[in-house]
Amino acid sequence: MTRRILIDPITRLEGHGKIDILLDDDGNVVDAYLQVVELRGFERFCEGRPVEELIRIMPKICGVCPGAHHMAAAKAADAVWDVTIPPAARKLRELFYNAHIAHSHILHFFALGAPDLLLGPDAPKAKRNILGLVELVGRDVGVDVFTHRGYAQRIQGMIAGHPIHPVAALPGGMSKPLAESDRDEIEQMGASLVAFGERCLALWDDAILGRRELVELVTGDTYRHETYYAGLVDPDGKVNFYDGQVRVVAPDGSRFAQYEGADYLDHIAERVEPWSYLKLPYLKQVGWAGLVDGPDSGVYRVNSLARLNVADGLATPRAQAAYERMVSVFGGKPIHHTLAFHWARLVELMFATEEVLRLATDPEITSPDVRVVPTARPGEGVGVVEAARGTLFHHYVADSRGIARKVNLIVATAQNNAAMNLSVKKVAQATIRDGHVDEGILDRIEMAFRAYDPCLACATHTMPGQMPLEVRLHHPSGEVLTLRRNLDHT
Repeated sequence: MTRRILIDPITRLEGHGKIDILLDDDGNVVDAYLQVVELRGFERFCEGRPVEELIRIMPKICGVCPGAHHMAAAKAADAVWDVTIPPAARKLRELFYNAHIAHSHILHFFALGAPDLLLGPDAPKAKRNILGLVELVGRDVGVDVFTHRGYAQRIQGMIAGHPIHPVAALPGGMSKPLAESDRDEIEQMGASLVAFGERCLALWDDAILGRRELVELVTGDTYRHETYYAGLVDPDGKVNFYDGQVRVVAPDGSRFAQYEGADYLDHIAERVEPWSYLKLPYLKQVGWAGLVDGPDSGVYRVNSLARLNVADGLATPRAQAAYERMVSVFGGKPIHHTLAFHWARLVELMFATEEVLRLATDPEITSPDVRVVPTARPGEGVGVVEAARGTLFHHYVADSRGIARKVNLIVATAQNNAAMNLSVKKVAQATIRDGHVDEGILDRIEMAFRAYDPCLACATHTMPGQMPLEVRLHHPSGEVLTLRRNLDHT
């Protein structure tokens, strides 16, 4: 009888990880863990470097979400020097950043998430990918996807110097204004992106909501957890990717907290478990109750669905209409269904593309007034943005010369870590019986974490001193049969 099922490596995500599933004597699931086995200690090797360099260093954490780290680092650096950037610089950053969100959501939905839904977990492994998806939906749709992701990438490169390695943000603003000729091109691409966003929502209606078995999968109980949610909201309570206050809602939808990003340590604590390099943040005011959901557990979720759950809506008309329709299908908020993260991404894609077009046509976007040179004595600063994967915190403490002496990052994937473990375990328990597994079952389990769009390279950091990695072999009774500990990882 199989006592252990290992999915290693897990697929269609950024980074490296595995899923370890433990079975009892009858072959049923006792527990399951999402283990992150890579370590990238960006916090440590950024210490001792000039804070202004971190704005260019942090995007190297990940090639999928460099724009998020660029913006969070820039905002943290602004705060270190206590400088308010000019209005044109903020609009330019937001234009860049909404294009970044658009590219990331297009990438995840079509390359990583949609193959699970549109092709189905029982499709042959060789077909269950973006090539199989293009074969299913047609070459024209595939070209449409690649073209518009390319537009979003080009906009980022035009503003920030490179789509993957952005360099334009500086303490106090941006390094260069936007040329009128570039603005014209961005406006044209923005209009095309808006139309593409509408087509993506129509695809969801036709391909997902039009199939009963997929509606049951998305709205059913297997991929459902009642947790807290967190995300940025603007002064009107609407979704904002670049700035705002962090709002937290409880599992029943009531507002639990709302705070400035600089106060994050009053609200978030982090737990370390020996089986993963990825920490487990939780709500400090609720407390850690283990890997369980419900109102008495501090487990909370971020990302697209969380943002829609905490916000009062979206500030653009097409996205607001799509949001209202999504909420109506689920019968109200909060929406606790994990696979709905995919739908929420398309709603947010609509919002991001509308924002790109709005900002590209703003008369102030080409203003040459894009930087205030900092003059204050450097100190401490926190920068917060909504990465495509959820709320991202950068916290820098500098000395009098502007050298970083302490760096702390809390990224979206870490904040979803506990929930991803909950999701993996619940799906494993629902699908594995008598020790029987097949490719379809394994893919259903992977679908649980893929819905969160995890970025594992972004998420792994060190604890002060050492972070030991333990490998434990359990008997079904819970007895630890073997324990190996490596204390050399720092």
